[in-house]
Amino acid sequence: MRVLILGGTRFTGRRITERLSARGDDVLAVHRGKTPLPDLPGVTHLLTDRHDLARHAGAVRDFDPEAIVDSYALTAADVDAVLPVLPDVPAVVLSSVDVYQAFTGLNTGRELAAMPIDEDSELRRERYPYRGAGLPGVPDDYDKLDVEERWLPRGAVVLRLPMIYGPHDAQRREDVILRRVRAGRDRIPVGAANLLWTRLHVDDLASAVLAALDSRAADGQALTIGESRTLTFGGWFRQILDAAGSSAELVRVPDHALPPALALAGAPAQHALVSSHRAAAMLGWSAADPATRVAESVRWHLAHPSPNPWTPEEAAADDAALAAATP
Repeated sequence: MRVLILGGTRFTGRRITERLSARGDDVLAVHRGKTPLPDLPGVTHLLTDRHDLARHAGAVRDFDPEAIVDSYALTAADVDAVLPVLPDVPAVVLSSVDVYQAFTGLNTGRELAAMPIDEDSELRRERYPYRGAGLPGVPDDYDKLDVEERWLPRGAVVLRLPMIYGPHDAQRREDVILRRVRAGRDRIPVGAANLLWTRLHVDDLASAVLAALDSRAADGQALTIGESRTLTFGGWFRQILDAAGSSAELVRVPDHALPPALALAGAPAQHALVSSHRAAAMLGWSAADPATRVAESVRWHLAHPSPNPWTPEEAAADDAALAAATP
């Protein structure tokens, strides 16, 4: 299959590109060239910002894609820039479970949605959830609802993703624990740590993309995907510690005393537990065992540590929280 992938070099796009190459597909990776990708069989590169894709319409026609993967559309403008250039062929688009009203609840400390989240759950009522937040790499007009509304009429399969982790994760989600392990901290402050927020290893995401490319059963539909079983944040933290071979203790402290980096280790009013029953039925897809996947990811992150050192300010914040520990 000839597959054009938009954004095929960073984290999720990288793993999808690797998997497409490994199974023998011809891939045209459209990206800006800012993140290097190892030479892979069958993969060629079109270096351009997606907003300039119209200037390369000839290259797209010459490649003649049979399928498209859009791994990094964040805004309406991101989609509007490419749709006129791309042929009307099967497509898979990465979205987010933040399209659901549950995430308004998670962000505002209110319980607004029943669990688990699935395709019948209420969508978010407000647009542009991160406007003004100043999050790195997140534009003010970010909204996956805008992305979905443009791709779904084209017959795309939209995959709504939970918290994705694994090799090359720029957010380094396990580092909330691993950087404390590397710093030799033997006591880590946590609150109730009972948040249920579904996760998914990047390789299982790539498997879902390939399954959606190979089946027309879900064309024009949005599917939520995630791991089959989800531990609380506290359980996940213990998995990370075990995988790292650490004997550090998780110490219960009042939620209000938590350092900012550990704010999600409190007691939220809203959870974000995802059901993948429809994806399993329509695509025949399932995720691997979460414990195995966490261990794989931790091993990679231990071998590729963050370049940002543990700071005295972080140590002071943890110590202050631990001083407030429940006797």
